[in-house]
Amino acid sequence: MKLMSYVTATRASYGAVEGDRVFDLGIRLGGDLRSRLGPGGFADLAGALRGATADYRLDEVVFLPVIPNPGKIICVGLNYLEHRLEGNHAAKTSAPALFTRFAESQAGHLRPLVCPRESSQFDYEAEMAVVIGRAGRRIARAEALSHIAGISAYNDGSVRDWQLATNQWTPGKNFPATGAFGPWMVTPDEVAPDATLRLTCRLNGLEMQSATTDMMMFDLPYLVSHVSTFTTLEPGDVIVTGTPAGVGLRRDPQVWMKHGDVVEVELEGVGVLRNPVVKEASE
Repeated sequence: MKLMSYVTATRASYGAVEGDRVFDLGIRLGGDLRSRLGPGGFADLAGALRGATADYRLDEVVFLPVIPNPGKIICVGLNYLEHRLEGNHAAKTSAPALFTRFAESQAGHLRPLVCPRESSQFDYEAEMAVVIGRAGRRIARAEALSHIAGISAYNDGSVRDWQLATNQWTPGKNFPATGAFGPWMVTPDEVAPDATLRLTCRLNGLEMQSATTDMMMFDLPYLVSHVSTFTTLEPGDVIVTGTPAGVGLRRDPQVWMKHGDVVEVELEGVGVLRNPVVKEASE
């Protein structure tokens, strides 16, 4: 099942996607996508959709980030070996590098990614995101996958001149609308979260990154278990699992996203997350 969040001319809602059709679950079930992710949250879904007619086409709604209001967004840095090596980091590490993003730093599918006026170094990072569906603290590795509600594509857009100004990455990861999340999440009945999936980034149609998710140094069970050791994971929380080699920062010459560009992150089994890039106007 594919689940998305969106806005129409009159309201924000969420829905199930079949082909190019959207079935409004806000009308049928109430709440929002985050509130429905706990155990039993979709127990009445089959009945709600039985004999239903779609409410919208995809081109009639404005995509929101899959979870517009996550309690936590935990991002993993340097989780692919080749990406570590292209940045001259040690090949081995005993624990993943973690940082946080804020909800306002995200945009939905087809919405602009905004290079802030304070920066000239706006970079792409193709990633897989997992959405938590069952709460837990100190989750065992063996139980970790059962806490995942679904997966999605993510562009962990980075404002490099702010990210690398110090060894704390938070500023460069949290300018508004610099990251993208979508188009939807795919539930485990359709794509297993731990399946080996191809992850690709294209900038203006040119492939910049390509890897498979089995190349992550810290896999999903480890990440869910590790993160839940220091914080309780709640339904709707998001873990963004790291980017492979090929980022613009490490290319020669360097490649930065600029006004008028189109960046795509494709995750096998999910689809293509596409965003135009705009430069924020000067005051």
